[in-house]
Amino acid sequence: MISTANITMQFGEKPLFEDISIKFQGGNRYGLIGANGCGKSTFMKILTGELAPSNGTVSIGNGERLGVLRQDQFAYEEFRVVDTVIMGHEKLWKVKKERDRIYALPEMSDEDGLKVGELEMEFAEMDGYMAESSASELLLGLDIPEDQHYGLMSEIAPGWKLRILLAQALFSDPEILLLDEPTNNLDINSISWLVDVLNDRKATMVIISHDRHFLNGVCTHMSDLDYGALNTFPGNYDDFMIAATAIQEKMQSDNAKKEAKIKELKHFVSRFSSNASKAKQATSRQKQLEKIELNDIKPSSR
Repeated sequence: MISTANITMQFGEKPLFEDISIKFQGGNRYGLIGANGCGKSTFMKILTGELAPSNGTVSIGNGERLGVLRQDQFAYEEFRVVDTVIMGHEKLWKVKKERDRIYALPEMSDEDGLKVGELEMEFAEMDGYMAESSASELLLGLDIPEDQHYGLMSEIAPGWKLRILLAQALFSDPEILLLDEPTNNLDINSISWLVDVLNDRKATMVIISHDRHFLNGVCTHMSDLDYGALNTFPGNYDDFMIAATAIQEKMQSDNAKKEAKIKELKHFVSRFSSNASKAKQATSRQKQLEKIELNDIKPSSR
């Protein structure tokens, strides 16, 4: 579970979004949608901790691991492809590095021997001996050839680096998964593979994507960022469009009824406000008129 309380982000005089409080419930897969420039990626960076909000807080379930699709595809140039994927499990990677450092020492002290014994236990508990095999399985699913798995990231073409970073985000099987445009640079087969992988997992997911077919195949809920507010609907993208259209039509219908009532009341007030016998009724109608508020229907920013 990941939640926000009163998140506001302001770069100039006008907030990009304001007072967003939402709980992304455990096991649900949320599509984060909205017009270009509405703040989706900014909100995602706040969730990941890459960006501090102007106000508000983000909370993560106690002990839950966070998997994030990193956007800097050139940050791992000196690392092997398979190691870049394993870095997605931060604790495992830390243990692996320290374990490898001790084994690389010319001579090992008694203290080093005890330490590496502890590390081996931790490594085994986290399935560290299967880490490279598990990483390779993800890479193959994303069509990264096996002969590239042990090469350097600097040798991988830019678009393909993003596939490796996607494998990194998936590697630790985290409880919370945050994915910004995960289908970029993926072909149809890789997207189909990713849909199956995500549907098989129990993680809470927040996903930004412009691919409505992908959102339909993965999401259980849609969170719509529009005019600085975030509203969540059950169902996939098509379900959201049906619900959003129905809400818009209901508000328009309500406004039509209210406008007819306003016209009726105004006519009565205009006709009888100067009539002594009807003055009390005219005053009552005027009060009714003042209480009527039309729905503020804004066209979708999309």
